[in-house]
Formats: sequence, C-alpha cells, structure tokens
Amino acid sequence: MTQLYNDAIQYFQLNYLNLGVTILFLIIGFIVSKFIQRRVKLRLMKKSPNRITANFTSQIVGFILKSIVILTTFYLLGLSSFTNKLLAGAGLLTFVIGFALKDIGENFLAGIILAFKSPFRLDDLIEVNGIMGHVKDISIRETLIKTPDGKDVFLPNAIILKNPLFNYTLDGFLRYDFVVGIAYEDNPTDAIKLILETVNNVEGVLKGDKKSAITIHELSTNTININIQFWIDTFKSTKRSVHNTIRSQVMNDVIDALTANGYSLPANIVELKNYDLSNKINFKKE
Repeated sequence: MTQLYNDAIQYFQLNYLNLGVTILFLIIGFIVSKFIQRRVKLRLMKKSPNRITANFTSQIVGFILKSIVILTTFYLLGLSSFTNKLLAGAGLLTFVIGFALKDIGENFLAGIILAFKSPFRLDDLIEVNGIMGHVKDISIRETLIKTPDGKDVFLPNAIILKNPLFNYTLDGFLRYDFVVGIAYEDNPTDAIKLILETVNNVEGVLKGDKKSAITIHELSTNTININIQFWIDTFKSTKRSVHNTIRSQVMNDVIDALTANGYSLPANIVELKNYDLSNKINFKKE
C-alpha cells in the first residue's frame, strides 16, 4: 500500500499539468455534449411533430459524443494503447456484451424502431399487454406511461414492439359504448329515438360522420338490451384524457330521460319454483 501511495504521488507530481488539462477537457467535453444534445432536441422538435423522436435522437447523439470524450480522455492520460486495444476489440466486446445484456440491447433497438416509426406521440392514450395509459416519455431502454389512476409505468421498449399496440387517440377520435335494458312492456323504437336525442344533446358528443348509433343489442331473459355508441374528439381538450366525464354524463342523461318518460329499467329477476315434496320428504317440526 505504501509503494502504491508513493507511485501515485510521484505520478501526480510529474503529470499534474497533463492531469489538470485532461480533467478540464473531460468536464468541458461533457458540458458541450449536453449542450449539443439539447440543441439537437430543440431543432428536431421544430421540424418534427413528434417530440418522442426528437428526444430519443438527441439521447443517441449525446451518448455518442460522451463516448468520444471518454476515449479522448484515455488518450490524453497516456492510455492510447489501451484505447487502441479497446477499439480493436470492439467487435468482440460488442458480441460479448450483446449476449450478456441481451434484454438491454433488445430494448435499445426496439426504442430506435419506436422512435422513428412513431406509432404514438406524446400524451397519446395507448394500451399494451393489458396496461393502459398516456405516453409521457421514451428513453433508450423504456417508455414511460402514466395510467388514468396516476401510476407511472416504465414499459420496456421490447414489450411494446412485440405485443399488439392499441392507440386510442392517434387520429383524435374515440368511441364509447354501453348497454341499458328496458322492460318488454316498453316500446323499444320510441326508446331508441329518445336515447338518440338525449345523447346528441350532451356537449362533446360528435355528430355528422361520427354520429351516435343506438341499436337493440340482444333480447335477454328479463330485458331488451339497447346498445348506445357515441364518438368524442380527444383533440378538443388541452389534456387528451380518457374523457370519462363525457361518458358518465351521457349515461346519467340517458337514465334520467328513460325514467322521466315512464320507462322501467328492471333488474335481474330470479324465479323460485316450489315443488310439492311432501310425499318424498318428512319434515320435523320442533
């Protein structure tokens, strides 16, 4: 330990100037790399409508620049032979690291594909592998999704690439539907007209090409089930939310309209049959 300490002191005494310049170069190099990464991100954000692509590309640029700074630092420290060996063995090193860190490499490549293919944008509502949420960021390894109940989910990029991706807000339009049951004594045609008028009066429900559709869904045991479908435009909100408030308002208004006009909404009816078993079973009375 004493010899190692003495060698270190001697090295610093002989190379303190070179060491100081190298440390200064390393600090300035990282600052410049960060600055260039930020400028690339801002420039791409102006040209590309997808912020995710700009963010991911800037991360790649920053990674390359910092790698160059680190290799140059080795050279300034007099470790040029080490740097040459490192570059010469890059192919083998890449193979070994790629095999050992297969998942990381897989997520990295998947991130590149997702960033440039752009199946979603920032704040899009997506669903992957049973997880639904809004896209908040994409990095080299994972994609950050915030669920409607406020959870932050970091999904590996490879999972998004390998599984079916549902984007509910890519074109801005989102359809909701629900079922309501009326009694068989009621007139379903009049009920459909009343429901359609009620749904169209709710603010936020689209008309025209994306008009609402009210149809008989099925004839169940106790009720005539009517299916209500309506569309909303997620781009009309500054926050492209799930719009549960509009769906809740539609359901509330439909129930109020039906009950106010005398339609009954029966619950499930359970029929109990009492068979005469007196000849087979003797009951004891206490």
